Amino acid sequence: MASPFQRESVHIFDARGVARRFRHSAIFGALGSLQPGEVMRFVNDHDPLPLIDQLQQRYGDALTVNYVQRDEHAVVIDFGVAG
Repeated sequence: MASPFQRESVHIFDARGVARRFRHSAIFGALGSLQPGEVMRFVNDHDPLPLIDQLQQRYGDALTVNYVQRDEHAVVIDFGVAG
């Protein structure tokens, strides 16, 4: 199934390369800089459920969360924020 997003509008954020103490603030900053129609493809080594809760509290219904991959090898999520 084709993604509803064009490749140019998907920005990779690999959290595995960011120090743990900086991850949440970096993710909030990245999401805050997205333009309408853009997506942050988040890559991590575990399912970030507490982070998703924080994002939902901040962005409410404007936040979209779409799991692309969710297994023992990696978790990949497309995050978007409606303008």
